[in-house]
Amino acid sequence: MTKMENIKRQLAESAETKQAIIEFCLTDIEAAADLMIGTVQKKKKILWCGNGGSAAQCQHLSTELVGGLRSHDRKAIASVSLTTDSSLLTAWTNDSDFETVFSRQVEALGEAGDVLVALSTSGNSKNVLEAVKCADDMDIRTIVLTGKSGGLLKNSGSVTIRIPSDDTQRIQEGHITVGHILCELVENSIR
Repeated sequence: MTKMENIKRQLAESAETKQAIIEFCLTDIEAAADLMIGTVQKKKKILWCGNGGSAAQCQHLSTELVGGLRSHDRKAIASVSLTTDSSLLTAWTNDSDFETVFSRQVEALGEAGDVLVALSTSGNSKNVLEAVKCADDMDIRTIVLTGKSGGLLKNSGSVTIRIPSDDTQRIQEGHITVGHILCELVENSIR
């Protein structure tokens, strides 16, 4: 396969995944947007967690809500990425364990009425599972974004959005696309 063929193949796969999102995920995306909008209207927080590329996406999407996706003139939205406090992440995982690194922060920062958005391409990230369990115990609603199988998280969450792909790259592309849609819908709701 030439480089040009590889480029075309990857772009076609990405487009096919996004078409599949249109076919299979619209109702869940709308439900997630409604949950986030209701949370913001009640002046509650949106928390985010995930590992690796998902951690980077959590940070990115949380920032879009605080800073503004399309409008920097609107009020800030309370949004916190649990992936960004390097002192806490390294201290907790060194002194305790990695499985509770997000649930510990949910316990500390979350309150009833907030929303936790949990990203895991495999749906099997133990620390994300623990965060969702902790959120459930605290009456914090959850939005779970996974891949096609959903992994262990498939039956978790108030809303679960399963990107219809088994390819990590395509799942991550789906997560960021859905994340941008959610952020824009939330932003539009406060104008």
